[in-house]
Amino acid sequence: MGSKILYYLIIIPLSVLPYFVLYGISNVMFLLFYYVVGYRKKVIVKNIYSAFPDKSEKEKKKLVRKFYLHFTDLIVESIKNFTVSEKQIKKRVLFENIELIDSLYDEGKSIVTVGGHYGNWEMFAVAAGNISKHQQYGIYKPLKNKFFDDKVVSTRGAYGMKLIPMKETKAYFLKENENPISIIFGSDQWPSNPQGAHWTKFLGKRTPFLYGVEKYAKEFNWPVVYCEIVRLKRGRFKIKFHLLTENPVELEKGEMMQLFVGKLEQTINNDPAYWLWSHNRWKQSEEEVFPEKFKGVDE
Repeated sequence: MGSKILYYLIIIPLSVLPYFVLYGISNVMFLLFYYVVGYRKKVIVKNIYSAFPDKSEKEKKKLVRKFYLHFTDLIVESIKNFTVSEKQIKKRVLFENIELIDSLYDEGKSIVTVGGHYGNWEMFAVAAGNISKHQQYGIYKPLKNKFFDDKVVSTRGAYGMKLIPMKETKAYFLKENENPISIIFGSDQWPSNPQGAHWTKFLGKRTPFLYGVEKYAKEFNWPVVYCEIVRLKRGRFKIKFHLLTENPVELEKGEMMQLFVGKLEQTINNDPAYWLWSHNRWKQSEEEVFPEKFKGVDE
């Protein structure tokens, strides 16, 4: 009952407000989150400062502030997604070089699309449903709250996107589809099993990455495409696609992950404030995850 009250009495009335009003609300939220509440400030500061040790104190503080404003924009933009029209979302999320993935469709190839939590991935999900010849499927982690899980699924799928619960990922690779499809992974979160992850240097330190993208791409030999989100201005994004590999089976283990990590790092370095710095991306060091591997190294 509480979920329905929150949704119908608060979220939906806010969602129907025009963007310029929502950004006014975001400005107020920024002041509260940054100056009063200090939402996850220790994590955000630690992540940004460790990722950019060569930046000046002034530059790093500016990055932290810029991220907070982006973060509160993410909140109001996500609320807007519940009622945004197809015309509105297509004006705000522009797609480039769709011909890259359409050419793979014409060759009869399903694809793996991979990206990170950069820019506004939620707006991308709403806008991407019918952008190409492929049917788009996004992998997501279902919410524990069934009411809100249903609302998120219907919102992201309003204009063509279909969602796959994480546990059902392989079933969708195994399905015989009438036409080629695209399965979208967000692969930059802390993995649930860091011991089974791909570890590599990322933003200056050893970092584990979910291995599912490479695992499925190699097993089924689907081409892998990197989805780059570029922030144009407040609430406006451009999406560009980059072919990482057309034949994953030809690559050595870990090579495809390195291609993805390199592209993601480049995206972040181009404009660092718009990655999800509030996520505790480095919960444990590699030494903590593999103590037996490093035992005696410093002794």
